[in-house]
Amino acid sequence: MRLRLFILVTLAAAAAVLALAQLISNNYVFFAGYTVLQFIVLATAWNILGGYCGYVNFGSAAFFALGAYASVFFHKTYPLPVPLLILIGGIVSGIVGFGMGYLTLRLRGSFFAIATLALAVVLQTLVVNWDYVGGSRGAYVIRPNALKVLGYDIPYIEYLFLLMLLLAVVAIVAARTIEHSRLGFGFATIRDDELAAESCGVPTLRLKLIATTVSGALMGMAGAPFPYYIGYLQPSSAFALEYAVNSIAMPMIGGTGSWIGPLIGAILLGTVQQLATVTISSSVNVLIVGVLLVTFVIIAPNGIVGLVQNMLRKGRS
Repeated sequence: MRLRLFILVTLAAAAAVLALAQLISNNYVFFAGYTVLQFIVLATAWNILGGYCGYVNFGSAAFFALGAYASVFFHKTYPLPVPLLILIGGIVSGIVGFGMGYLTLRLRGSFFAIATLALAVVLQTLVVNWDYVGGSRGAYVIRPNALKVLGYDIPYIEYLFLLMLLLAVVAIVAARTIEHSRLGFGFATIRDDELAAESCGVPTLRLKLIATTVSGALMGMAGAPFPYYIGYLQPSSAFALEYAVNSIAMPMIGGTGSWIGPLIGAILLGTVQQLATVTISSSVNVLIVGVLLVTFVIIAPNGIVGLVQNMLRKGRS
């Protein structure tokens, strides 16, 4: 499928999702849908580095929190429109992603994963001790109940839902574009055999820096609207374990080899978690992730996409 056609199909699917949410006309659909869309962006962003390049990042929550606290900073300094805050959050997290990559990408395997986890701990410690953005107390972000557009009052949660829906479209299109480009082929050589790629002249360090920058930027963009969604931001919520765990589990459950894997994993796992939050408790979400992850590792090590591909191959033979 050509890129232009793919973009049109993705936009049409996004429009259908928005129309369905409007048709249901229930505020909780927008609250829950926002969370699922947020996880789609995070899972897709993680997959650019972890799936395409094979570098496991345990610091997803750090980049997400950077975007969120960038919004808090500007909310207290000079309030800006949320779309502009999303862009700023992406720039801030992208710069930190580049810096992290430059310092840590000479490490490989578990050493790199531990370094990304250490980054999250360091950033959380800095935020806890930064009083201007609330420190350990947290910070309130008062949002309006509605946004007036062309004379119509749009509930603010629907506005945030629309922004995250558009961001999910951007993330998916970016991931698909990378996958089918020379950049994506370069990422694949790093994932398959980095030493062989280096010996063949592939600029592995440059490619990995691009991956960490793009991945970090998308995670920061996902975090930027979060203070306006939750209304009160504190380090324990911004750096929550669920963001790091879900960002890894969703691509692995869906399949890390393509752009569609994180999308499937995020929709499946995000929807199950939202249903569990309503029917049981939000405290079981991490348990659900663990059970599903272990199940899929045993049944389908390559995720749902890999399982379907294997079934199709067996059906043809």
